[in-house]
Amino acid sequence: MGKVTGFLEIDRQVHKYQPASDRIRHFREFTLPMSDKEVEKQAARCMDCGVPYCHGPTGCPIHNQIPDWNDLVYNGDWANAIRNLHSTNNFPEWTGRICPAPCEEACTLNLEDIPVAIKTIEQAIADKAYETGYMRPQPPEKKTGKSVGIIGSGPAGLAAAQQLARAGHDVHVYERESKPGGLLRFGIPDFKMEKYTIDARVEQMRGEGVTFHCNVNVGVDRKVEELLAEHDAVLYCGGSETPRPAGIPGADLEGVHDAMPYLVQQNKRVGNEDIQSVAWPSEPIVSTGLHVVVVGGGDTASDCVGTAFRQGAVRVTQLDIRPQPPEKEDKLTVWPYWATKMRTSSSQAEGAEREFQVATLEFIGEEGQLTGVKCCEVDEKRKPIEGTEFVIRADLAFIAIGFAGPLKSGVLAEFGDGLKTITDTRRSINVAANDRDYLTNVDRLYAAGDIRRGQSLVVWAIREGRQAAHAIDKALMGSTVLPR
Repeated sequence: MGKVTGFLEIDRQVHKYQPASDRIRHFREFTLPMSDKEVEKQAARCMDCGVPYCHGPTGCPIHNQIPDWNDLVYNGDWANAIRNLHSTNNFPEWTGRICPAPCEEACTLNLEDIPVAIKTIEQAIADKAYETGYMRPQPPEKKTGKSVGIIGSGPAGLAAAQQLARAGHDVHVYERESKPGGLLRFGIPDFKMEKYTIDARVEQMRGEGVTFHCNVNVGVDRKVEELLAEHDAVLYCGGSETPRPAGIPGADLEGVHDAMPYLVQQNKRVGNEDIQSVAWPSEPIVSTGLHVVVVGGGDTASDCVGTAFRQGAVRVTQLDIRPQPPEKEDKLTVWPYWATKMRTSSSQAEGAEREFQVATLEFIGEEGQLTGVKCCEVDEKRKPIEGTEFVIRADLAFIAIGFAGPLKSGVLAEFGDGLKTITDTRRSINVAANDRDYLTNVDRLYAAGDIRRGQSLVVWAIREGRQAAHAIDKALMGSTVLPR
């Protein structure tokens, strides 16, 4: 905890943003950092709440010891706060930027709508680690002689790679794209997370003995069977990348795209790379001077909104089939769990027009080119209400309604029915493995991250990677000191 009476004396403060009129002119991060003293005051608000739900299963999937590092920050002990945070989270600079912070929803002070600014404090600690040189490699004292191959370099793959390398294993990461990072690098816009943080971690991990093999599409360029022959264990962290089918008539019109090719292209432009991707090939997509419609109400849809504004879209409309949520939840019914309530992302705050309880009936066009999106209002069962149809002008439309499992090419194509999959409650087809040993039905092949649990948060991917590393180390060595 922080100061005993801090929550009574200090108002909640979080990072401020650059004005929307300024930040839409660039693709850089736009949060305005707080001073160390300001952050220490916020950490002082952490109260002696008895049962800290913030780092339990309802709050933080990786069980960050939030009250502990809040107390350390409050007392100015940033060095130990950095060590404490990294003991549970390999990459707090990422979660501090892009995690939706279920820990703050679970904070006791959220009962009064003034939770501790946990996410802001976490990012401050992570950034302080960069400033103070903590981000140096931590190679193992001795090698085990065991080798592990990891397919995919998203947050799950990178977390597992770092843990296993520090345990002394020879770790090789195989990445389909030109640089490590997975959707962290190519799916999340730079205005939410600049990629120097990924580059720094990759260099740190190289110093710890991790070898990265980029432009290697496993299942196509290299077979999994080859990797299993070369390594003592192989961990599959391919992510959930298949766009969920929308089934909307007119989706084949010019100007209608899945969200991911659009986001990947822009991230590659910012990174001065060829915009074409192995997984998301598409003609150049730019929204400059266009009317844009985004179908979907989640984070990917919001990222499309922010990207469109920065490219110079004339108008951006976001369609959500769900009803507009209440401004405030019933705390006694929901807390400490994630609440359904009205939330406005930074991208939506930049000028998006939001339509709730609206279904997308059809993409309409002329001579094969999109000209509009036909919509209607829906009832509480998401059934169209007759007579409520309307058309929104659209030159460009993005479908961002989630993902339905791993790509069917590559690894899954190589194994066919030989690799067991399972369909979850969200109709996502995932690789079958439990969350204890993370083993698939293929000998020595493990699976973790979104490919196992379905699309989820970066913080869950880090948890899965760490736990899979624990399981692999224990299987290879008979015991392990790696935490779960």
